[in-house]
Amino acid sequence: MVYSGASDFTVRKAVIPAAGLGTRFLPATKATPKEMLPVVDKPAIQYVVEEAVAAGLRDVLMVTGRGKRPLEDHFDRAYELEEALREKGDKEKLAEVTVSSELADVHYVRQGAPKGLGHAVLCAAQHVGNAPFAVLLGDDLIDERDPLLSTMIDVQKAKGGSVVALIEVDPAHVHLYGCAAVEPTDQPDVVRVTDLVEKPDAADAPSNLAIIGRYVLAPEVFDVLAETPPGRGGEIQLTDALRTLADRPDRGGPVHGVLFRGRRYDTGDKADYLRAIVRLACDREDLGPEFLAWLKGFVAEATAPEAATLR
Repeated sequence: MVYSGASDFTVRKAVIPAAGLGTRFLPATKATPKEMLPVVDKPAIQYVVEEAVAAGLRDVLMVTGRGKRPLEDHFDRAYELEEALREKGDKEKLAEVTVSSELADVHYVRQGAPKGLGHAVLCAAQHVGNAPFAVLLGDDLIDERDPLLSTMIDVQKAKGGSVVALIEVDPAHVHLYGCAAVEPTDQPDVVRVTDLVEKPDAADAPSNLAIIGRYVLAPEVFDVLAETPPGRGGEIQLTDALRTLADRPDRGGPVHGVLFRGRRYDTGDKADYLRAIVRLACDREDLGPEFLAWLKGFVAEATAPEAATLR
Protein backbone atom coordinates (compact mmCIF):
# COMPACT_ATOMS: atom_id res chain seq x y z
CA MET A 1 0.00 0.00 0.00
CA VAL A 2 1.33 3.39 -0.97
CA TYR A 3 -1.26 5.37 0.93
CA SER A 4 -1.82 4.73 4.63
CA GLY A 5 -2.41 6.53 7.88
CA ALA A 6 -4.32 9.68 8.79
CA SER A 7 -4.75 12.46 6.26
CA ASP A 8 -3.89 16.13 6.50
CA PHE A 9 -6.61 17.78 4.44
CA THR A 10 -4.64 20.95 3.59
CA VAL A 11 -3.02 21.30 0.16
CA ARG A 12 0.57 22.32 0.81
CA LYS A 13 2.65 20.67 -1.91
CA ALA A 14 2.89 20.89 -5.69
CA VAL A 15 4.19 18.18 -8.02
CA ILE A 16 5.53 19.11 -11.46
CA PRO A 17 6.20 16.16 -13.81
CA ALA A 18 9.22 17.11 -15.92
CA ALA A 19 10.69 13.87 -17.22
CA GLY A 20 9.52 14.10 -20.84
CA LEU A 21 11.96 14.01 -23.73
CA GLY A 22 10.50 17.02 -25.54
CA THR A 23 10.65 15.34 -28.94
CA ARG A 24 8.23 17.82 -30.50
CA PHE A 25 10.85 20.55 -30.12
CA LEU A 26 13.88 18.76 -31.54
CA PRO A 27 16.61 19.68 -32.27
CA ALA A 28 16.32 22.50 -29.67
CA THR A 29 15.66 19.94 -26.93
CA LYS A 30 18.47 17.56 -27.86
CA ALA A 31 20.63 18.95 -25.04
CA THR A 32 18.21 21.39 -23.37
CA PRO A 33 15.15 20.24 -21.40
CA LYS A 34 11.94 21.48 -23.01
CA GLU A 35 10.96 22.98 -19.65
CA MET A 36 13.94 25.34 -19.97
CA LEU A 37 12.90 26.76 -23.34
CA PRO A 38 12.42 30.52 -22.86
CA VAL A 39 9.01 32.16 -22.93
CA VAL A 40 10.08 35.77 -23.51
CA ASP A 41 12.88 35.94 -20.91
CA LYS A 42 12.05 33.19 -18.41
CA PRO A 43 12.09 29.42 -18.89
CA ALA A 44 8.63 27.90 -19.09
CA ILE A 45 9.15 25.94 -15.87
CA GLN A 46 9.61 29.14 -13.86
CA TYR A 47 6.11 30.34 -14.79
CA VAL A 48 4.74 27.05 -13.46
CA VAL A 49 6.60 27.29 -10.15
CA GLU A 50 5.49 30.92 -9.78
CA GLU A 51 1.88 29.80 -10.27
CA ALA A 52 2.22 27.20 -7.52
CA VAL A 53 3.75 29.75 -5.15
CA ALA A 54 1.01 32.29 -5.93
CA ALA A 55 -1.50 29.65 -4.81
CA GLY A 56 0.35 29.25 -1.51
CA LEU A 57 2.35 26.12 -2.40
CA ARG A 58 6.04 26.70 -1.70
CA ASP A 59 6.95 23.01 -1.37
CA VAL A 60 7.52 21.87 -4.96
CA LEU A 61 8.59 18.43 -6.15
CA MET A 62 9.84 18.03 -9.71
CA VAL A 63 9.69 14.54 -11.17
CA THR A 64 12.63 14.46 -13.57
CA GLY A 65 14.69 12.10 -15.67
CA ARG A 66 18.06 11.93 -17.38
CA GLY A 67 19.31 15.17 -18.90
CA LYS A 68 17.24 17.39 -16.60
CA ARG A 69 20.11 18.77 -14.51
CA PRO A 70 19.58 22.31 -15.92
CA LEU A 71 16.27 22.42 -14.01
CA GLU A 72 18.11 21.93 -10.74
CA ASP A 73 20.74 24.49 -11.71
CA HIS A 74 18.10 27.08 -12.57
CA PHE A 75 16.45 26.90 -9.15
CA ASP A 76 19.81 26.77 -7.35
CA ARG A 77 22.10 29.64 -6.43
CA ALA A 78 24.58 30.78 -9.10
CA TYR A 79 27.28 32.21 -6.84
CA GLU A 80 29.82 33.15 -9.52
CA LEU A 81 27.22 34.93 -11.65
CA GLU A 82 25.70 36.66 -8.64
CA GLU A 83 29.11 37.88 -7.50
CA ALA A 84 29.98 39.15 -10.99
CA LEU A 85 26.73 41.12 -11.16
CA ARG A 86 27.23 42.42 -7.62
CA GLU A 87 30.72 43.67 -8.49
CA LYS A 88 29.30 45.45 -11.56
CA GLY A 89 26.60 47.03 -9.44
CA ASP A 90 23.90 45.60 -11.69
CA LYS A 91 21.16 45.28 -9.07
CA GLU A 92 18.39 44.74 -11.61
CA LYS A 93 20.05 41.71 -13.25
CA LEU A 94 21.09 40.39 -9.84
CA ALA A 95 17.48 40.44 -8.67
CA GLU A 96 16.37 38.62 -11.83
CA VAL A 97 19.00 35.92 -11.28
CA THR A 98 18.27 35.33 -7.59
CA VAL A 99 14.47 35.28 -7.80
CA SER A 100 14.31 31.71 -9.12
CA SER A 101 16.48 30.34 -6.30
CA GLU A 102 14.31 32.04 -3.67
CA LEU A 103 10.89 31.20 -5.12
CA ALA A 104 10.19 27.93 -3.36
CA ASP A 105 11.64 24.88 -1.64
CA VAL A 106 12.24 22.75 -4.73
CA HIS A 107 12.89 19.01 -4.43
CA TYR A 108 13.62 16.42 -7.11
CA VAL A 109 12.94 12.74 -7.72
CA ARG A 110 13.72 10.74 -10.85
CA GLN A 111 11.02 8.83 -12.66
CA GLY A 112 13.53 6.31 -13.96
CA ALA A 113 11.51 5.03 -16.91
CA PRO A 114 8.99 6.79 -19.17
CA LYS A 115 5.89 4.92 -17.97
CA GLY A 116 3.40 7.76 -18.32
CA LEU A 117 1.94 10.66 -16.36
CA GLY A 118 0.27 8.36 -13.86
CA HIS A 119 3.60 6.73 -13.05
CA ALA A 120 5.26 10.15 -12.72
CA VAL A 121 2.64 11.17 -10.17
CA LEU A 122 3.11 7.87 -8.34
CA CYS A 123 6.81 8.72 -7.97
CA ALA A 124 5.75 11.63 -5.74
CA ALA A 125 4.00 9.42 -3.14
CA GLN A 126 6.76 9.38 -0.55
CA HIS A 127 7.29 13.14 -0.71
CA VAL A 128 3.60 14.05 -0.68
CA GLY A 129 2.45 11.74 2.11
CA ASN A 130 -1.19 11.62 3.16
CA ALA A 131 -2.43 15.04 2.11
CA PRO A 132 -4.10 16.33 -1.04
CA PHE A 133 -1.64 17.91 -3.45
CA ALA A 134 -1.51 19.83 -6.70
CA VAL A 135 -0.10 18.61 -10.01
CA LEU A 136 0.95 21.19 -12.60
CA LEU A 137 2.01 20.21 -16.12
CA GLY A 138 4.55 22.48 -17.74
CA ASP A 139 2.97 22.53 -21.21
CA ASP A 140 0.06 24.62 -19.91
CA LEU A 141 0.89 28.13 -18.74
CA ILE A 142 -1.99 29.83 -16.93
CA ASP A 143 -2.02 33.63 -16.93
CA GLU A 144 -1.33 34.98 -13.46
CA ARG A 145 -4.38 37.24 -13.79
CA ASP A 146 -6.62 34.15 -13.89
CA PRO A 147 -5.88 32.23 -10.67
CA LEU A 148 -7.12 28.78 -11.65
CA LEU A 149 -5.13 26.76 -9.13
CA SER A 150 -6.36 28.79 -6.14
CA THR A 151 -9.94 28.18 -7.25
CA MET A 152 -9.31 24.44 -7.58
CA ILE A 153 -7.79 24.29 -4.10
CA ASP A 154 -10.87 26.04 -2.69
CA VAL A 155 -13.17 23.55 -4.45
CA GLN A 156 -11.16 20.62 -3.13
CA LYS A 157 -11.31 22.02 0.40
CA ALA A 158 -15.09 22.42 0.17
CA LYS A 159 -15.98 19.16 -1.59
CA GLY A 160 -13.08 16.80 -0.85
CA GLY A 161 -11.74 14.23 -3.27
CA SER A 162 -9.94 15.42 -6.38
CA VAL A 163 -10.40 18.32 -8.77
CA VAL A 164 -9.45 18.64 -12.44
CA ALA A 165 -9.32 21.69 -14.68
CA LEU A 166 -11.57 21.57 -17.74
CA ILE A 167 -11.88 23.67 -20.87
CA GLU A 168 -14.33 23.52 -23.74
CA VAL A 169 -12.68 22.44 -26.99
CA ASP A 170 -13.77 21.97 -30.57
CA PRO A 171 -15.21 18.42 -30.79
CA ALA A 172 -12.77 17.76 -33.62
CA HIS A 173 -9.91 18.16 -31.13
CA VAL A 174 -11.14 15.97 -28.28
CA HIS A 175 -8.84 13.16 -29.38
CA LEU A 176 -5.91 15.24 -28.12
CA TYR A 177 -7.14 15.32 -24.50
CA GLY A 178 -8.64 13.36 -21.69
CA CYS A 179 -12.37 14.15 -21.76
CA ALA A 180 -14.95 14.21 -18.98
CA ALA A 181 -18.59 13.30 -18.61
CA VAL A 182 -20.08 15.66 -16.06
CA GLU A 183 -23.19 16.69 -14.19
CA PRO A 184 -23.88 20.17 -12.78
CA THR A 185 -23.49 21.21 -9.14
CA ASP A 186 -24.91 24.13 -7.21
CA GLN A 187 -21.78 26.16 -8.06
CA PRO A 188 -21.27 27.99 -11.37
CA ASP A 189 -18.43 26.52 -13.42
CA VAL A 190 -18.00 23.60 -10.99
CA VAL A 191 -19.18 20.18 -12.17
CA ARG A 192 -19.20 16.64 -10.82
CA VAL A 193 -17.15 14.31 -13.01
CA THR A 194 -18.90 10.99 -13.60
CA ASP A 195 -16.56 9.47 -16.18
CA LEU A 196 -13.25 10.14 -17.92
CA VAL A 197 -11.83 8.87 -21.21
CA GLU A 198 -8.24 9.35 -22.33
CA LYS A 199 -7.96 10.77 -25.87
CA PRO A 200 -11.21 9.37 -27.26
CA ASP A 201 -12.28 9.42 -30.88
CA ALA A 202 -14.76 12.23 -31.49
CA ALA A 203 -17.62 9.76 -31.85
CA ASP A 204 -16.82 8.18 -28.46
CA ALA A 205 -16.14 11.33 -26.46
CA PRO A 206 -18.50 11.84 -23.51
CA SER A 207 -18.39 15.63 -24.01
CA ASN A 208 -16.22 18.41 -25.38
CA LEU A 209 -14.84 19.18 -21.91
CA ALA A 210 -11.12 18.48 -21.96
CA ILE A 211 -8.76 18.10 -19.03
CA ILE A 212 -5.84 20.52 -19.03
CA GLY A 213 -2.67 20.29 -16.99
CA ARG A 214 -3.87 21.29 -13.53
CA TYR A 215 -5.03 18.83 -10.88
CA VAL A 216 -5.65 18.83 -7.15
CA LEU A 217 -5.56 15.19 -6.11
CA ALA A 218 -6.58 13.22 -3.05
CA PRO A 219 -3.71 11.10 -1.65
CA GLU A 220 -5.78 7.96 -2.27
CA VAL A 221 -4.84 8.38 -5.93
CA PHE A 222 -1.50 6.76 -5.10
CA ASP A 223 -3.14 3.46 -4.14
CA VAL A 224 -5.24 3.55 -7.29
CA LEU A 225 -2.24 4.35 -9.49
CA ALA A 226 -0.30 1.48 -7.96
CA GLU A 227 -3.06 -0.85 -9.18
CA THR A 228 -3.70 0.81 -12.54
CA PRO A 229 -2.43 -1.22 -15.51
CA PRO A 230 -0.89 0.46 -18.54
CA GLY A 231 -3.55 2.00 -20.74
CA ARG A 232 -3.46 4.06 -23.90
CA GLY A 233 0.02 4.14 -25.42
CA GLY A 234 1.19 1.42 -23.04
CA GLU A 235 1.54 3.99 -20.24
CA ILE A 236 -0.01 4.32 -16.81
CA GLN A 237 -2.60 7.03 -17.36
CA LEU A 238 -3.59 9.46 -14.61
CA THR A 239 -6.95 9.77 -16.37
CA ASP A 240 -7.62 6.06 -15.76
CA ALA A 241 -6.92 6.42 -12.04
CA LEU A 242 -9.19 9.46 -11.81
CA ARG A 243 -11.90 7.48 -13.57
CA THR A 244 -11.69 4.92 -10.80
CA LEU A 245 -11.94 7.64 -8.14
CA ALA A 246 -14.92 9.21 -9.90
CA ASP A 247 -16.68 5.85 -9.92
CA ARG A 248 -15.69 4.90 -6.37
CA PRO A 249 -16.13 7.76 -3.87
CA ASP A 250 -15.32 5.26 -1.09
CA ARG A 251 -11.79 4.97 -2.50
CA GLY A 252 -11.01 8.68 -2.31
CA GLY A 253 -13.51 10.34 -4.61
CA PRO A 254 -15.48 12.23 -5.69
CA VAL A 255 -13.89 14.03 -8.64
CA HIS A 256 -15.01 17.55 -9.52
CA GLY A 257 -14.08 19.77 -12.42
CA VAL A 258 -13.53 23.51 -12.60
CA LEU A 259 -14.44 25.00 -15.98
CA PHE A 260 -11.66 27.39 -16.87
CA ARG A 261 -12.51 30.33 -19.13
CA GLY A 262 -9.36 32.39 -18.60
CA ARG A 263 -6.11 32.87 -20.45
CA ARG A 264 -4.12 29.71 -21.12
CA TYR A 265 -0.95 29.38 -23.16
CA ASP A 266 -0.18 25.96 -24.62
CA THR A 267 3.59 25.63 -24.98
CA GLY A 268 3.52 21.96 -25.98
CA ASP A 269 3.03 22.77 -29.67
CA LYS A 270 5.42 24.82 -31.80
CA ALA A 271 2.80 27.21 -33.18
CA ASP A 272 1.11 27.65 -29.79
CA TYR A 273 4.51 28.16 -28.17
CA LEU A 274 5.17 31.06 -30.54
CA ARG A 275 1.71 32.48 -29.90
CA ALA A 276 2.33 32.31 -26.16
CA ILE A 277 5.54 34.30 -26.50
CA VAL A 278 3.83 36.97 -28.60
CA ARG A 279 0.86 37.29 -26.23
CA LEU A 280 2.97 37.51 -23.10
CA ALA A 281 5.42 39.94 -24.71
CA CYS A 282 2.56 42.21 -25.78
CA ASP A 283 1.27 42.28 -22.20
CA ARG A 284 4.61 43.37 -20.76
CA GLU A 285 4.86 47.05 -19.81
CA ASP A 286 8.56 47.11 -20.68
CA LEU A 287 8.19 45.32 -24.03
CA GLY A 288 4.57 45.55 -25.10
CA PRO A 289 4.20 49.04 -26.62
CA GLU A 290 7.32 48.84 -28.80
CA PHE A 291 6.83 45.19 -29.74
CA LEU A 292 3.13 45.61 -30.52
CA ALA A 293 3.84 48.61 -32.74
CA TRP A 294 6.41 46.56 -34.67
CA LEU A 295 4.03 43.59 -34.83
CA LYS A 296 1.22 45.67 -36.32
CA GLY A 297 3.57 46.94 -39.01
CA PHE A 298 4.89 43.47 -39.72
CA VAL A 299 1.40 42.01 -40.06
CA ALA A 300 0.27 44.85 -42.30
CA GLU A 301 3.30 44.37 -44.54
CA ALA A 302 3.06 40.58 -44.58
CA THR A 303 -0.65 40.61 -45.48
CA ALA A 304 -0.50 43.37 -48.10
CA PRO A 305 -1.67 42.31 -51.58
CA GLU A 306 1.78 42.82 -53.06
CA ALA A 307 3.34 40.58 -50.38
CA ALA A 308 0.86 37.83 -51.22
CA THR A 309 1.81 38.16 -54.90
CA LEU A 310 5.50 37.81 -54.08
CA ARG A 311 4.84 34.61 -52.12
